[in-house]
Amino acid sequence: MDRRWADPLLTAVTPITWGTTYLVTSELLPPGRPVWSGVIRALPAGLLLLALTRHRPHGAWWWRSAVLGALNIGAFFPLLFYAAYHLPGGTAAVLGATQPLLVAGLTVLLLGERPRPRALAAAVAALVGVTLVVLRPTAGLDPAGIAAGLTGTAAMGTGLVLTRRWGRPPGVGTLTATGWQLTAGGLMVLPLALAVEGRPPTPDLAGLAGYAWLTLVGTALAYALWFRGAARLPVTQVSLLGALSPLTAAVLGWVVLGQAMTGWQLAGFAVAVGATVVGQLPARPVGTGQPRWAGPGWRGIIAAIRPAASGPGRDVAGAGGANGSATGGPPVAGRPTGSSSGASEPGGSSPAATRGSVKRASAAGPAAYDSRSIQRTSSAVQPSRERPAISRSRRSPTRVSSS
Repeated sequence: MDRRWADPLLTAVTPITWGTTYLVTSELLPPGRPVWSGVIRALPAGLLLLALTRHRPHGAWWWRSAVLGALNIGAFFPLLFYAAYHLPGGTAAVLGATQPLLVAGLTVLLLGERPRPRALAAAVAALVGVTLVVLRPTAGLDPAGIAAGLTGTAAMGTGLVLTRRWGRPPGVGTLTATGWQLTAGGLMVLPLALAVEGRPPTPDLAGLAGYAWLTLVGTALAYALWFRGAARLPVTQVSLLGALSPLTAAVLGWVVLGQAMTGWQLAGFAVAVGATVVGQLPARPVGTGQPRWAGPGWRGIIAAIRPAASGPGRDVAGAGGANGSATGGPPVAGRPTGSSSGASEPGGSSPAATRGSVKRASAAGPAAYDSRSIQRTSSAVQPSRERPAISRSRRSPTRVSSS
């Protein structure tokens, strides 16, 4: 599988498993204990990952883990549960679907990166699709619930962007960093659960199965894949995958619980899924900085060819070459060929001609040495060692073999 799609698909497992939380909570968990459900989800999963990795934070990562744990778990879970209890499920899901737009703004502020226009358009389309799927005309609007839902969404979006900004310490894997955040967040929610709901619940066998699913799959595995995606993909692209959570819940309600879906809901589902897929499309490949053709260009070719046809005084022969006088005619009788110093270069070229050709080739650039066409063009003027020039006055008549 192409890696450009492998990372988004693995990251998409997280919101899909989060979408099962609604079904598991309503069908398996003890009723009326949402804060304790958050503690049981986060704290055991964090302690399990710490036991497996056996690596504690050090230095600045003590307070960074606490901040990330508070934003992603410690503050997000209570605000999410408060919004769920004071708003219809559809309204809370719509507030959560605004996270990609909030993350896009935080990306500009904290990372200095400008989101792609296609990602922003996909975020708006996904929000519209989720609204059509989960929002009902009779949905009530509680100001406190809306404030809690938006604050929780902003908290998790900020945690996602800071996760990308801070990364991980050298030599620390994703499971280790995830364990730090889950443990810190679970410890923050624990006092709130004791104060609000008292003693922890005593689940039955079905409740134990539900807590096991939420702890191992819905939290430990899901958050590890989520933070892995945040480190590899643009954060706006990662947050856009969160639209799959309410869509998964709607599909499970339709398939498992027999809840009906209208035509508008099906249309919204198609819009949200399509927008999510479009938001995951890889960006267009940018140039690598190398030119499409590494040739010398027209100016280099003209500069290299011009000496051969520029007339007297600018070609090799006009510079006092061995094969002709300044006018390009045959050598004068009694005058030695070559330079006045009598030290001719191999192949019949004088030092002045050699220096002139080197200067002209240097002015034409490296391509003047490498282009085969230029070598063929200039071979009539600058003879090579393998094929020395033949003087017109020294040509011998062609002999016809008698055999």
